[in-house]
Amino acid sequence: MAGDLLLGIDIGTYSSKGVLCRPNGDVVATATIEHELSLPRPGWAEHDPDATWWGEFVGLTKALLAQGFSGADVKAVAVSAIGACLLPVDRDGNALRQGILYGIDTRATEEIDALNRQFGEAPMFDLSGMALTSQAIGPKILWIKNHEPEVYAKAHRFIAASSYIVLKLTGEFVMDHHTASYYNPLYDLRGLCWDPRFAGPIVELDRLPKLLWATEIAGHVTPEASVATGLAIGTPVTAGTVDAAAEAISVGVVEPGDMMVMYGTTMFFIHVTGNPVPDERMWSTAYVIPGTYSIDGGMSTTGALTRWFRDQLGQPEMAAEAAGGPNAYAALAEMAASVPPGCEGLICLPYFAGERTPINDPDARGMYVGLTLTHTRAHLYRASLEGTGYGVRHNLETMDAMGATPKRLVAVGGGAKNPLWLQIVCDTTGVPQDVPERTIGASYGDAFLAGWATGLVDGIPALKRDWVVLAQQYKPRPAEAAIYENYYPIYRSLYESTKSQMHDLARLGRESI
Repeated sequence: MAGDLLLGIDIGTYSSKGVLCRPNGDVVATATIEHELSLPRPGWAEHDPDATWWGEFVGLTKALLAQGFSGADVKAVAVSAIGACLLPVDRDGNALRQGILYGIDTRATEEIDALNRQFGEAPMFDLSGMALTSQAIGPKILWIKNHEPEVYAKAHRFIAASSYIVLKLTGEFVMDHHTASYYNPLYDLRGLCWDPRFAGPIVELDRLPKLLWATEIAGHVTPEASVATGLAIGTPVTAGTVDAAAEAISVGVVEPGDMMVMYGTTMFFIHVTGNPVPDERMWSTAYVIPGTYSIDGGMSTTGALTRWFRDQLGQPEMAAEAAGGPNAYAALAEMAASVPPGCEGLICLPYFAGERTPINDPDARGMYVGLTLTHTRAHLYRASLEGTGYGVRHNLETMDAMGATPKRLVAVGGGAKNPLWLQIVCDTTGVPQDVPERTIGASYGDAFLAGWATGLVDGIPALKRDWVVLAQQYKPRPAEAAIYENYYPIYRSLYESTKSQMHDLARLGRESI
């Protein structure tokens, strides 16, 4: 059995994780590497593609194999990474700049406005199933063209984070359809292909990678990649995908009506549908599995907000953890649990890096509203968790208005290990959440996709039979839900009431640099 191992590696915003699995889903080795997020200017978010994306893939692979295995034991590889991201590379596959990240990078607002003026919002939306937002990659390619023309001129291909790792492993320029969906307005959602209609001012289509499904083999490990990683020459490698999609697969979100709620650095939603359901407030994409689509959404700062709180306001808990005490996040959650629902009149708008769905406003800003001298750090932390719960409800209500109400919610990600946070989201939304026994993350879904692509795993039946087991279900508590019913309308009205001032502050912040 050792010779049938499946390698899955995921590159995240703040950390990367790898697993080795058997075809029945058993995990035999894990490894994690943490890294930093580069924020060189307000509105910019970047990674070093060689040190973080490829470097950590290599580091994780070596760490996994060092746990008693060899490259010959690995029969297939699949990767995922934050997405959608943008990296220009030359003909030899060398990165030409830092990788530009997904929707938390809001640098291309002027390019979005220019494209909307030139082509009109409606025609581009009709093609791609998504409005142009900070999540869209087309405007970011145009940003490089406008602001870094020398990089643009040298670029042979414009690819994503997962594509870069696959390129380093196989020498192939490829991208999966789910990732390509975010390269709007260059992707035809219904035709499942690159489309030249709006590409003229952005990029020639032959400078985009070949499209595959994440369930397909992109190529095989080259001799150079074998030396770097320890994997055997010729090991098959899948096309890769976005981390959120791999995470959804990892917990069995595969049927229409299934929806993943990913508690990560950002909150991400994937709701599987049988057909495209375009709506300007959400993102409509091709899903990982051929023949399926998804409604996607994301909140910009959820786990990033709790991390900010820990780093800036949780020094006592961090010091205690460093001295051998409890995990700082667990200590903050315990502290917040002592505060009643509603935080005694306090609401947090969790827009600390703008907001993605459903308001799609890169200039939205975070705030705590209702502060009094009686409020404590515990109130502030609980309000942060409650604010994300209100944001989840806003997204769910939007999907309901689209006529695509999810039938089943599955909670995943690092935040899914926080019972208080899960319960708060249930109480604020009024919707139950399933929690699988294994919430390893996207790397686990990658390992499954590697097995599926190579035939070592018999697809969805094996996923439901062997890989995904339900551990528990969180249900809304009527008394707490009733309290949040009084707070939620205030949460919704706060953004509309302060939007103009938020935008003024965002502008002033940019001008002060």
